Amino acid sequence: MTGSALPADLDETTVTDAAVASFDHTPDPRLRACLAILVRHLHAAVREMEPTIEEWEQAVDFLTATGHKCDDTRQEFVLLSDVLGVSSLVENINHRKSPGATEATVLGPFHMTESPQRELGESIDEVGKAEPCLVTGRVVAVDGTPLPGAGVDVWQADEDGFYDVQRPDVLPPGTGRGLFTTDDDGRFRFTTVVPSHYPIPTDGPVGRLLLATNRHPYRPAHIHFIATANGHIPVTTHIFVADSPYLDSDAVFAVKSSLVRDFHRTDDPERAARHGLPNPFMHADIELVLEPARGAGAE
Repeated sequence: MTGSALPADLDETTVTDAAVASFDHTPDPRLRACLAILVRHLHAAVREMEPTIEEWEQAVDFLTATGHKCDDTRQEFVLLSDVLGVSSLVENINHRKSPGATEATVLGPFHMTESPQRELGESIDEVGKAEPCLVTGRVVAVDGTPLPGAGVDVWQADEDGFYDVQRPDVLPPGTGRGLFTTDDDGRFRFTTVVPSHYPIPTDGPVGRLLLATNRHPYRPAHIHFIATANGHIPVTTHIFVADSPYLDSDAVFAVKSSLVRDFHRTDDPERAARHGLPNPFMHADIELVLEPARGAGAE
């Protein structure tokens, strides 16, 4: 009978190296490196916290409940990433912008359905029960060159702080959403309502986490944008309503001063008539500045 060496006894001082080594034959070098980093930092956190078995089981139950809360229109893991500041960190790492480019911020948990294609100037408000607001803007390169044919994906909460997927019995699908294409001058425009500040969903594990840590769940009022153009790096960003509550304590750490915009009352009968709005009306403007993709323009 051929003998074999007994495995080495593992304890709290040696299990980390063994776990890292178990991934040594991972074919993908990036995956191998990421797993090694993850295991080492996770083990370090466990050593520092020294959780009881009961506490570890609670952590597993929390993650299980987070997964169970996810569906086609709700992404609880994204929400968890948001409130831990991880989403903001990832966005900032991946969008170290050159001077003048629009700053990126979090995608958020409500970009779960496809925005309907809309014509320039069309309303994204399918209900029409609040004071309308005109949003104008343009997409340009960092040197100021307009980007015609750029895509501008827009989504927002309504004046009561709800997205369409949160109140499907009240808000028709696509309310607060639109996919626009810029004109020859890189401009876009649409009408909507001034969004309200709102609480992120608190009826799941993330809400219970906020309650247990005495954190509020509120986000300041904002409109989401994703701008894309050929030869340029897409940007995921917001504009925040300048006088909104919670600008200084956003629950998902997404506010940047460069993204705060005035939504001001405008008294301009001719412009109101041109856009089919009552006068006066609310108005906000944004310029979305995109960086060239790496290697773009190099011949």
